[in-house]
Amino acid sequence: MMRTRPLKVALLGCGVVGSEVARIMTTHADDLTARIGAPVELAGVAVRRPDRVREGIAAELITTDATALVKRGDIDVVVEVIGGIEPARTLITTAFEHGASVVSANKALLAQDGAALHAVAEQHGKDLYYEAAVAGAIPLIRPLRESMAGDKINRVMGIVNGTTNFILDAMDSTGAGYQEALDEATALGYAEADPTADVEGFDAAAKAAILAGIAFHTRVRLDDVYREGMTEVTAADFASAKEMGCTIKLLAICERAEDGQSVTARVHPAMIPLSHPLASVRGAYNAVFVESDAAGQLMFYGPGAGGSPTASAVLGDLVAVCRNRLSGASGPGESAYAALRVSPMGDVVTRYHISLDVADKPGVLAQVATVFAEHGVSIDTVRQSGKDGEASLVVVTHRASDAALTGTVEALRKLDTVRGVASIMRVEGE
Repeated sequence: MMRTRPLKVALLGCGVVGSEVARIMTTHADDLTARIGAPVELAGVAVRRPDRVREGIAAELITTDATALVKRGDIDVVVEVIGGIEPARTLITTAFEHGASVVSANKALLAQDGAALHAVAEQHGKDLYYEAAVAGAIPLIRPLRESMAGDKINRVMGIVNGTTNFILDAMDSTGAGYQEALDEATALGYAEADPTADVEGFDAAAKAAILAGIAFHTRVRLDDVYREGMTEVTAADFASAKEMGCTIKLLAICERAEDGQSVTARVHPAMIPLSHPLASVRGAYNAVFVESDAAGQLMFYGPGAGGSPTASAVLGDLVAVCRNRLSGASGPGESAYAALRVSPMGDVVTRYHISLDVADKPGVLAQVATVFAEHGVSIDTVRQSGKDGEASLVVVTHRASDAALTGTVEALRKLDTVRGVASIMRVEGE
């Protein structure tokens, strides 16, 4: 039986995503009513600049007092799309305390304080949903924490930032340098005026923390995620990758250790074989590759940002939360029962591609090989070229720990015959 009294929704933020959420709520009102079992009503929209024209939103719904809006008591669901830590954290907590469930797209806040927010939601018997916080429109959070709840996830690896993928794809396909590719991304609107959060991996690291926590039932905070940006990736790195049958992607990688007792989460550029499904992800698209015991290998692919794609994920959460509200139930909260140790980057084991500038004279290769052997790092392949007293030495290792590789590189820098370390890049997906 359809309920006639509407569920009231408060919207915090009305920018690119928020305005799309409001538009879809209006244009798809009948469908949303049928899917939920009751009408949904936009009861208020909190903004910073009330004088801006917002097409399709009644002027009387606009307010600059977000705190008063979430405290009203008649609000069923608060949709938070303002981003940042504060005032979003306080507003979400206040919403729970005054009887509302919350749908958020705030990756930074969830990566930093997700456990605390889940605790407040549970205390008040309310929902906290955040599909839009990771990979835009791609259904990922709910499959991991609901559809795969009976499986054991071992690895989550993906491209979770469209700006960086666009830049790296342009460098790969056109031979452009980093700055040239960034300028193109900025001109096309894929990169912000200040792209630091994207290109230095902060955005992807927040998403990695969220994914690792869900996948491994363990609290993983942003500070637990190793982060390395992509600003030092060069055209020469892509040339080396192509010689290996690889390309380069900025990857978020969350892994369970082989003994099952610890996990790691990291973000960094990596070479990945062209045969791997992630290698074919082009432009500003996102994709996440999941490996589990029972389901095997799964890949989730689609647009990872933008107003409409992100709003799609927000609306999906809104429908789920409203259904729970009507039935008097609540959806899944935080699952951190496993409480696995989060290992440092030094424990991570993978392959490495190291490019060295060396003197072009006899014995150099033997010296370099000895250093690798002394640090327990096995060499897979070596390629040497040079003339006029200068040479380039490219070494690809077998799997080794990050700590062992770091020690190896430090020792290499001390050799008189090694003029410099041109680049170090991990090789993933094999």
